[in-house]
Amino acid sequence: MSAPVTRGRRAVRVAVATVVAGLPLAAVLTVGSAAPLAPPLGACGGPDCPATWPSPNNGDFTGRDTTINVFTGGDYTVKGRAAEAEGKIVTLGKLTVDKNGGGVYNMGVVGVGSRVPPPNGSDFVTTGGKVDVKSGNSILIGGSDSKGQAFGNLRHADTVTGTVAIDPTGRSIQDSDAAAPYQDVLARIEEVSACVGRSAPTGQVTIAFGTATFTGDGTSRRQVFNVTENLASPTGGQIGLAFTGIPAGATVVVNMLGDNPIINTYTGTGLAGDQTTGMRSKLLYNFPTARSAQILGSAQFQGSVLAGDRGGVTTIAQAGMNGRVYLAGDLIHTGTGGYEIHSYPFDGDLPECGVPSPSPTSSSPSPSTSPSPSPSPTPTSSKPTSPSPSPTSSKPTSPSPTPTSPSPTSSKPISPSPSHHSPSASASSSSAHPAPTSDHPTGHPSSHHHGGGGELPSTGAGNAPVVFGLAGVGLLGLGGLAVMAARRRGRHS
Repeated sequence: MSAPVTRGRRAVRVAVATVVAGLPLAAVLTVGSAAPLAPPLGACGGPDCPATWPSPNNGDFTGRDTTINVFTGGDYTVKGRAAEAEGKIVTLGKLTVDKNGGGVYNMGVVGVGSRVPPPNGSDFVTTGGKVDVKSGNSILIGGSDSKGQAFGNLRHADTVTGTVAIDPTGRSIQDSDAAAPYQDVLARIEEVSACVGRSAPTGQVTIAFGTATFTGDGTSRRQVFNVTENLASPTGGQIGLAFTGIPAGATVVVNMLGDNPIINTYTGTGLAGDQTTGMRSKLLYNFPTARSAQILGSAQFQGSVLAGDRGGVTTIAQAGMNGRVYLAGDLIHTGTGGYEIHSYPFDGDLPECGVPSPSPTSSSPSPSTSPSPSPSPTPTSSKPTSPSPSPTSSKPTSPSPTPTSPSPTSSKPISPSPSHHSPSASASSSSAHPAPTSDHPTGHPSSHHHGGGGELPSTGAGNAPVVFGLAGVGLLGLGGLAVMAARRRGRHS
């Protein structure tokens, strides 16, 4: 399966003071009908969905979810000190794990998250390209709670290189058609993102006193905010996010219409009573034309993300990402600590677009729709590698966010001037990753360990996963297996 080519990034513009959201577009689509995302996207799927989705926790599993939680039409790359991605994961391109200093990247099951994994025996991770786990890194698929295992498969169209540990009885399955069932999902993400991006705004956004305030109309069942600049401080640092005039139960769409948009925020805890926690399942951030999008900060960021450009790259460097991540292009998951993607549903109602309308005026080029084939893998060794993940920090630390608060300004929207990209030191970008300080960033509501009952990470023997240490093209077929003697609770480093 071919993988789209990652496009070069353009210089990222940083907002100066106030974001104008609600500006008229060159063409908007007024939509009278609405619908949720269709399976396998959006709401929880299957017979075992939890009645209530818990805040990020490390307790027992409360249900199972067949819906895709993370989808990339391009490549999925893990960098920095990113730690985990929960739920069902599909990438049509290649999967690369190349963490700063090495370590473990959990997939499918995480130590702290919703703790709603996919069903046992299903494909937890699917790739249309090769799986490339760099030396010193490893992928762990599966996990457990106090009652038993959560296990699933890695289904890959190309080769696996490096160390992949899969909890029994999950398997590594080479299938040249692994990504074929999801090509229509890619097309749907493109179409929905473009459609949502043409929606007429119902409110506006202003930034003042270090907070972006989204003011709705108080009545519409779908509240739409069209943002043309960054949600960040004048220097690119973190700001707060606040919503007002939003009817209870309304779907909230934030269209980030810039060419290289940035969201950098410390807002979100994931705990009950937090405004964005209550909005989470109906809150969507849409990047319809972005070539380089960044979501940065030290929060448990609430809401789902949609990006519709196949040539785009979305960088997620939030302490916790709590919602679906649906990208037509590439994903870079990075950060300075144990940054994570958690599985939470999106069940809001989005516009139904019948006849395509003209796209909003934008300086970004048209999306590329012709992915180039990925290069053929080259054998590096005939011997399997052995996993040797070593946590960089044995004791969690909680760095305090250091949001920058601009001087008080008028809340009247003005047009910000672009400046050179300079994200704050509190969150990393994909192009430069500060030295890791901890794998347990600010924003988690509980200490970062795995399994139920508040148990600390276990490094003892038991429940040993099967490890595929594949350094050559044909080694999987030859059964190059090793055993990692470590209890699997979603442990990471």
